[in-house]
Amino acid sequence: MDHAKVTSFSDFIDKSKEKNKAFLLFYKPGNEASECALRNIENTDVDDTVFLVDVTQVRDMHPKMGIASVPAVVVWKNNRVKNVVKGCQPASYYKQVFSGEGIKKYRSGGKVQKRVTVYSTPSCPYCNKLKQYLDKHGIRYTDINVASDQKAAEEMVRKSGQRGVPQTDINGQIIIGFDVPKISKLLDIPTE
Repeated sequence: MDHAKVTSFSDFIDKSKEKNKAFLLFYKPGNEASECALRNIENTDVDDTVFLVDVTQVRDMHPKMGIASVPAVVVWKNNRVKNVVKGCQPASYYKQVFSGEGIKKYRSGGKVQKRVTVYSTPSCPYCNKLKQYLDKHGIRYTDINVASDQKAAEEMVRKSGQRGVPQTDINGQIIIGFDVPKISKLLDIPTE
C-alpha cells in the first residue's frame, strides 16, 4: 500500500484526477487510534494509494467530506464520498474496503451486524451524538453527509418522507432523530 500526502482539497483533486476511485485517511499524528489505523492500512497488501490527510495541517477537506472525527477512511468515487470507515479497524477489514470485496460486519461474539447508514450533516449536534454512540458500541456504519450530496439527500427524503437529520437506516428500517431506545433495540445494544 502506497501513500501520498495531500495539502488541500484542490491538491487531492489534482493528484486523484486520473482515478475513478480513491481512498483517503484522515488522521492526527500522535493520536493512538490514528496511528493504529495507519499501521493497519500499511499492513494490507492491496496495490493502491491511500491519500493521507493530516488534520493538523489540512483544514479544508474534512468539512467538504463531512468528517468530524479521526481516524476516518473515506472512499471517494465519481467525485463524491461513497463510504466512510471510522476508527481503527483490522488490516483485513481495510483490505476488504480497498479491494471492493463485500464486507461482513461482525460485532463482538461473532454476530453479523446489520447494515447501518447514517444520514447527517457536519453542523448537526444530534448527528454527532448518534455517531459517537455507534462508535462507542463498536457499530460500523456508513456516514452520508446530505449537506454535500444532493442525490443522497433526495434518497433520504424518498425513504423517510422527512428532511431532518439525523436519520438512520438499519437494514431498511428508518429511525428519525437520535432515538436511543429504537436504535439500541434494532442493533442489540444493551441499554445503559
